[in-house]
Amino acid sequence: MSDNNEKKVHGIVAEYESVDSLLNACRRVRDAGYKKTDAYTPFPVHGIDKALGIKPTVLPWIVLGCGLTGTVTALVMQIWMNSIDYPYIISGKPYISLPAFIPVAFELTVLFSSFGAFFGMWALNGLPRLSNPLFTDPRFDRVTDDRFFLYVDASDDSYDEKAVREIYEQTGGEHINNVLNDDSSDKIPKPIFMAWGLVIAASVIPLLIVLKMRVTNSDQPRFHIFYDMDFSPAKDAQQGSTLFADGRAMRPDVPGTVARGDSNYDMNFMTGVEIDKLSATDAPRAERLVRLSNGPIGPQDENAAPAGEESDQGSDESNAASGETTKDTTPWLTSNPLGNSKEVLLQGEKYFGIYCSVCHGMNGGGNGLVNRRAQKILSQTWIPPSSLHQESLYSNQYPDGKLFSTISNGIRKMPGYAGQIKAEDRWAIVAYVRALQLSRNANIDWIPEEKRAEILETQESVQQKLLEEAKAEEQPQDAAAEK
Repeated sequence: MSDNNEKKVHGIVAEYESVDSLLNACRRVRDAGYKKTDAYTPFPVHGIDKALGIKPTVLPWIVLGCGLTGTVTALVMQIWMNSIDYPYIISGKPYISLPAFIPVAFELTVLFSSFGAFFGMWALNGLPRLSNPLFTDPRFDRVTDDRFFLYVDASDDSYDEKAVREIYEQTGGEHINNVLNDDSSDKIPKPIFMAWGLVIAASVIPLLIVLKMRVTNSDQPRFHIFYDMDFSPAKDAQQGSTLFADGRAMRPDVPGTVARGDSNYDMNFMTGVEIDKLSATDAPRAERLVRLSNGPIGPQDENAAPAGEESDQGSDESNAASGETTKDTTPWLTSNPLGNSKEVLLQGEKYFGIYCSVCHGMNGGGNGLVNRRAQKILSQTWIPPSSLHQESLYSNQYPDGKLFSTISNGIRKMPGYAGQIKAEDRWAIVAYVRALQLSRNANIDWIPEEKRAEILETQESVQQKLLEEAKAEEQPQDAAAEK
């Protein structure tokens, strides 16, 4: 081991007994032009950064840059995935829907910012440092107890050992010592490398297992890390349960409970049925409709079918078992209570796109994304949704009230949406469906005169373009036939 005189001097340190004397020394060192300095205290000292002349850190700018990078990365990733590589409509939203992209953008912004703050702090502070030359001074241990230390680095451009000692002495510094090089090795111990290697090797094992499972088949059951999450006691719709006496997991609405905002509507609006006319011909059924919507009336009939089921809708469909056809005598509302204003149609278009288009398609033709997916995978249990443009669903055969009831209570594989869509919005959907149906049989006379010429010109240009494309396709075929 070499002598102290042969060791490299890293700087000079002085010990102070009070905060005031330390701050005074910091100001003197700063004013003398020294920049590579540092102060060590047993507790935070307000104003010490300014006293040392330490400039604001650039770490916030690093965090800002990383955060913006995370935001841009998230937006580009989602736009590419949802709009270019695999276009998919979710709840009627457009392919590029910035509000829907906000959660992922927020998460990546926070993640990238955290990485920037963590690794940026390490880089700016020159970490990791396994040793500090100050640790060679045995008095430096008191910095965690009751002493304050001021250090000036020897690599400072203005460093002058004699001048620094004079400042320390004039400001009350004690035990002024040179900070010498540490004798300990600056190399990372081999056991740490070995530990890192083991951790990296162990982290590859789960990845290899996942890759193997993706390309192989097994007759063994899955290994469930979180058993209660894979087998949750929660029940899905239409499942049975032994918890309730009726054996059903789904619980009916509490009698007498009306959703906020729906109490102002009458029974005709809430059911799509003219209750007064129904009461005259089928009083028990009318009573059940009123009971389920506005609370119990009279004795409860446990065997009564809920409103909206086949018995209440009076289906015209034939009974396959008996071969008989039941006539629908339900006095459905024949007109939409909301009317057909522009506001109602826009409202209906919005909710149709969110709830109905995934099966029925945006144009109501019955070929939505879910139906196309079912056909692609050749689903054996899928029942294709009806086209809303078939004549049996027009208003003259399928009244507005019946269409409202179908939306509310469901039919065949289609679930009821009364619990998801407000009654007013369901009527708006009915209005929009009627508009879609009319659009298939539109007449030019329905168009205002000032718009007819523009539409006819557009129609002629489209027809001309189609003819030109057809001719262009025929020419190569004719040339090939001549050869």
